[in-house]
Amino acid sequence: MNSTSPLANTEPRLTSLSHGGGCGCKIAPGVLAEILKGVPQLPFPKELLVGIETSDDAAVYQINDTQAIVATTDFFMPIVDDPFDFGKIAATNAISDIYAMGGTPLFALALVGMPINVLSNQTIASILEGGAEACRSAGIPIAGGHTIDSVEPIYGLVAIGIVNPKQVKSNAAAQVGDALILGKPLGVGILSAALKKDLLSQSGYQEMIANTTKLNTAGPDLAKLAGVHALTDVTGFGLAGHTLELARGSHCTAHVDWSQVPLLAEVEELAGQGVITGASGRNWLSYGSDITLPEQFSPAQQALLTDPQTSGGLLVSCSQDSVKEVLEIFQHHQFLNAKVIGQMGKQQDKPLVISL
Repeated sequence: MNSTSPLANTEPRLTSLSHGGGCGCKIAPGVLAEILKGVPQLPFPKELLVGIETSDDAAVYQINDTQAIVATTDFFMPIVDDPFDFGKIAATNAISDIYAMGGTPLFALALVGMPINVLSNQTIASILEGGAEACRSAGIPIAGGHTIDSVEPIYGLVAIGIVNPKQVKSNAAAQVGDALILGKPLGVGILSAALKKDLLSQSGYQEMIANTTKLNTAGPDLAKLAGVHALTDVTGFGLAGHTLELARGSHCTAHVDWSQVPLLAEVEELAGQGVITGASGRNWLSYGSDITLPEQFSPAQQALLTDPQTSGGLLVSCSQDSVKEVLEIFQHHQFLNAKVIGQMGKQQDKPLVISL
């Protein structure tokens, strides 16, 4: 039985109020590309070190020789029914993009849209408390924000951070021969689908919460390593989608050994039973033609490959000489499931190749 809010007896489940939860709410990458291609862009100033050109995790604007601002925003509809957990997950997910650029968060602004005639003030306050708890864990204040009355519950943050320009780690600088290391196990989207269907065990729910509320604090330490060439986090486009962004931006082909990819408990069994999100299918339709799969790759494995992750793990591309140090940093920050899952190779016809 999944965890529920104390208010669940008097109010609708949060997940029943949203058509999609967590990073599964993202517009599919193929659709997003179609929308954006006709939008005119102003010339970028030279101080904008990272913009939209490589679909990176955050914008980076240089102030001086030793400081650059990192700015990002992320928000979504409920992925769980407990309001405190929802707020904490959403805030953790937003702050992650600062860490994924190698930055240190400074402060946040809250983005709040709530159906005020459906949810009580107590429930909405609990969502905000969860977000504030994530920010306290990151050592930053929520310095303001904006609220609206909306049909579906929406919560997230604008997160602002700082980084040394020399230590910015984009998703477009991987090198041939690099190892690929994933910091968190996959399967959050499948667990969220099981939650909606009342198929998620209590232990599965607790594992899901632990995974999605763990801040990617290893980012700044990883960014200090010269051998770390590229860094991103795995969120709504799934492992395949974000690995493809890294490979395309770096003009390489990523080779992922599926047998080495860490997975959350229960997700293989649930995926085999058809408990998956609609977003995984939309993700595949958007970029599946750019992936080489082994013949024996099952539909359940494909669903896990494209499963949208909410507050997912860091994906690191580093030199082989740096692998031991990268894994030690992950261990130091208590990412005990971090593993080498593949490597970067020379550019081929398809930018992502999966093996078993």
